Amino acid sequence: MSTIPRTLKGLWRLGFKEYGHQMQYMGDTKVGTFIAKDKYGNKYFENLQDQLPLRTRWVDYVDKEFDPTQIEPGWHAWMSYMTKDPPSVDKIAQTRVREWEPKVHRPNMTASRSAYRPYNVTIPKTTPWVPKTQDRQ
Repeated sequence: MSTIPRTLKGLWRLGFKEYGHQMQYMGDTKVGTFIAKDKYGNKYFENLQDQLPLRTRWVDYVDKEFDPTQIEPGWHAWMSYMTKDPPSVDKIAQTRVREWEPKVHRPNMTASRSAYRPYNVTIPKTTPWVPKTQDRQ
C-alpha cells in the first residue's frame, strides 16, 4: 500500500476516474509514463522517479480476471528487469509467431473448473475407511 501523501498526489495527478480504476484493480495508485500496448491490449507503464526500486514498471491488464500468462515473453523480460528497453523499442525482442507456437493465446487453466484432468482407468489400491455408526436410543 501507499502512504497518504503519495495517494493524494496520485489522486491529484490521475483524476477521479483513473484513481478509482487503479484502486479497484491494483490496490495502489501509480503515476507514470505510458510505454506501449501489446497485442492483447495490456498497457505498460514506467516511473523511475517516484517509485521504490524494482517497483517502477507495471502493467494494466485489459482482462480484469488477470493472469500473469497474459504477458508476452518480451514484455515479461522487460517487467522483470532482464532487459533495459521494452520490446516496442528493442528490435531483438520484437514478438513474432513461430510455426511451433500456438496462433491464439490460451490462458492457464490450472486451479479452475476448466483445468485438465486425465481420465483414470486404474483401480484404487486402497479404500477409504467408512465408520460404522448406530443411531442413539
